[in-house]
Formats: sequence, C-alpha cells, structure tokens
Amino acid sequence: MFAHFSLLSNLAYYSRFPKYPSGQAVGQPNQWQLTIGQAEKGEVVLDHIALVGSHGVTPEVYWKSVLPNSPMPKSLKDLLYTATETQLKDNPHVALFFLQTDLHQGKEMSLHFIKTEEKSTFLPRKIADSIPFSSTKLPEIYNEFSVKPGSTEAEIIKQTLSECESKGIEGEEKYCATSLESMVDFSSTKLGKNLKVVSTEVNSKKNTPLQKYKITIAKKLAATKAVVCHKQEYAYAVFYCHKTVSTQTYAVTMAGADGTKVNAVAVCHTDTAKWNPKHLAFQVLKVKPGTVPICHFLPEDHVVWVPYY
Repeated sequence: MFAHFSLLSNLAYYSRFPKYPSGQAVGQPNQWQLTIGQAEKGEVVLDHIALVGSHGVTPEVYWKSVLPNSPMPKSLKDLLYTATETQLKDNPHVALFFLQTDLHQGKEMSLHFIKTEEKSTFLPRKIADSIPFSSTKLPEIYNEFSVKPGSTEAEIIKQTLSECESKGIEGEEKYCATSLESMVDFSSTKLGKNLKVVSTEVNSKKNTPLQKYKITIAKKLAATKAVVCHKQEYAYAVFYCHKTVSTQTYAVTMAGADGTKVNAVAVCHTDTAKWNPKHLAFQVLKVKPGTVPICHFLPEDHVVWVPYY
C-alpha cells in the first residue's frame, strides 16, 4: 500500500517540472528523463529513469568513485530504479534474536523470512535534499506527496521522522540517509573507504514458511565496529543508520528444511548494558542487560558496513 503511494508520489514530483517534447524535465541543476511504460487503472510502472546532462552523476557512479573496491549489495541495487523486487523483512512477532554461542556449524534455528511489498526506491541526492525532511515541516511534506493529514500514509511519515529525530542509544552515532549517496558518505566518513558492505540474501522469490534452518558456515568478520542501516517506511527510500563500536558481524550460510538457501548477516551486540531492560531480545532469550552478547539476523533490506584491512 505505502510502496504504491510512494512510487506514484515520486512520479508526481517529477511531473511538476515542464518537459521537453522528449519527456526531459527542465529547470533543474541535473535534468532527468522519465519513460513511463504503463499507466493503467491507476497503476504506474516506472520502466526507466536515466540521468542526462554532462554534469550528472548517477548513484552507481558515485558509489564506485568513493568505494571502488566495495561491490554494491543486491539489496541496495534493487532500490535504485526498480519497483518490482520484493524484499526480506523480519516478522515482529517471530524474534530473530539468539546468543552468540549459537553461531556454529550444525546449529538449527527456527526462523521466518517474510517477503514484503514495500518498494520505496532511492531518489537522487539533489532531489532528496530539495524535499523537507523534518517533523517541523510535516504540512509541506504532506503537500509534496499529496498525503492527507491523519491518513495511514501521514502517520507512517510522521513515525519515521520521529524515529530519525529521536535520541539514539548512548555512545552510538546515528543518521537517517535519504539517498544512496548520503548513506555512502556517512558510512565512509565514520569507517573509512576500505569497506565491506553486506546484506542478507534469501534464495527464494516467494514467501518461505516458519521452519528450521541449519547453519553450514558462520564466519566472523574481523571488524569490531560497524555502521548498520535499517530501511524505514517512507515515501522514498530512507535508511536509519547508526555506528556501533561494540559489535561483531558474521556472514552466515544456512539451509532451510524446504531447501531454501540463505546467506545471512548476523550482528552480535557485545555491550547491552544500556539497552532498555524491556527490550524484546531480553524477553525472548531470558537474559538481563549487559550479561551476554545479543545477536540477531538482519532482514534483506538492511545493510551492514564494516572496515576491512
């Protein structure tokens, strides 16, 4: 629902600018051309958005210029110009929390990876930066995307802005990235430009059931600090990123009972002393804050940045 709204809103935003007969928008520092493949029964499929103009830099080019040795994960590529991929999201009612001692070959866990229809995609940084992103500007944001105050979409926007503006956990640096370029800048500024960027990938195009998964490989990445970026619900792709210094990241290969292969990313928080004692992880694992590392798998549309040496 929200994804369909966001796609139409992005198109509506571009359509406000005058066009050449070819469809090219004018009056912007970087000019953009849209080709609409289908408009039927209120559903619009965006086939292609290509940057034109001699001074334009696409997000892919920007990524390569800053991180030439770091391949872009599929989870981020899917958010650039397509709105057809489904992405993995954890069910809030099925906890993905576990203890660090569980990360070993042969361990079985009951997990539920769920596909979601949330398809909001990245805007170019120049466009994203021109749109207000503050709870003090809600009326302008609602107007920008033709959102009715009090509607479900309005509440989602309000909640995401509230989370982005809230105070993070003590000792963590946080930032809400409203474009791929701004996420690259935040992560490379905090960790340097020699980065490994990883995300969970499930080898299935459909929903998989709650089932047993057996770990075949659990490899700890060397870094003890990371930037973790969580995709938020919004009119376009926004990631809540935070730098952590008391974490260990694992690349975990698993096989489900139905044969589904998963290359998962697990993050273990080694210092939970300042976490809320009512955090779901403590309830699920029956442990107290600050006693043992708390680990969890990341959904497919979340990304972890770690330095490599």
